[in-house]
Amino acid sequence: MKSYIKRGVIFLAASLVVFCVLFVLIQTDVINAYYSQILMVICINIILALSTNLIINYTGQLTLGHSAFMAIGAYASAFIQMNTGLPFFLSLLCGSVVAAVFGFLIGLPTLRLKGDYLAITTLGFCQIVVVAIQNIDALGGAQGLAGIPPKTTFAWVFFSMIATIAILYNIVHANQGRAMISVREDEIAAEAMGIDTTRYKIMSFTTGAFFAGYAGGLYAFLMMFIDPNSFNFLKSIDFVIYVVLGGTGGFVGCIASTSILTLLPEVLRFLGDLRMVIYPLLLIVIMILRVKNIRVTSFLRRKSGAAKPKERGEDHAAA
Repeated sequence: MKSYIKRGVIFLAASLVVFCVLFVLIQTDVINAYYSQILMVICINIILALSTNLIINYTGQLTLGHSAFMAIGAYASAFIQMNTGLPFFLSLLCGSVVAAVFGFLIGLPTLRLKGDYLAITTLGFCQIVVVAIQNIDALGGAQGLAGIPPKTTFAWVFFSMIATIAILYNIVHANQGRAMISVREDEIAAEAMGIDTTRYKIMSFTTGAFFAGYAGGLYAFLMMFIDPNSFNFLKSIDFVIYVVLGGTGGFVGCIASTSILTLLPEVLRFLGDLRMVIYPLLLIVIMILRVKNIRVTSFLRRKSGAAKPKERGEDHAAA
């Protein structure tokens, strides 16, 4: 328990130091408005990646429609704020709850499906949401929703990201997280042990939808304009790529891969249209290197594991 609290204090202290450094650099224009916006997008994408990570890596469910919940949260938050004048945080919270409700309602029937069927169903839901928004005039239709007040600040997105990391970390290291992992490893065995697998799958799906909706709200108030095509299935594929490149279940890997892949297109922007070719090629190279690294690591572990019994045998012989 003491080590758990110690890690929490260290994480909070490190987060405050990073925030203070970045905040000072932004305020003194060392980091200009363009790059500060990129930093905010990175924070938003980290929230989205971690919420996807909860569903894919911890519960073992492949979702290809996570951007739908981002869209629901973005439009709901913006619409509520623009039409009711609710405070910024309450608008974000309402949008997140709406996304979570949709996540629960969609997850209830679809999470009984497995494998490719679930992926196809979530992909279909994403397309339905995009088409529905395009045909709702109150949300701006296909032209998009403009006039959203610029409420998102660096402090908001940074501490929202920190809160998301802390909450999801606590979930996956609690009993619920262990139950989710058991569902991922062997659903039949988990059911045999008395774990309600459907319940935990819906829990992870709804929680992921909530944080995706929250990130969507932050995105809407940052960009001040949103349109349905910003949330198509390709956006969901981006989240899956962040999670896959980040590794199985790890928070640090997921955060690192999201930061790098969000920044990479901006770094390559000077190449013009050529970056659209170089970016996917770099993704392929990164994936190949990652797979090779995994193989080398597992090989070294096997070697070290085989060497230890041998050393013990030699010690006994010498004795």
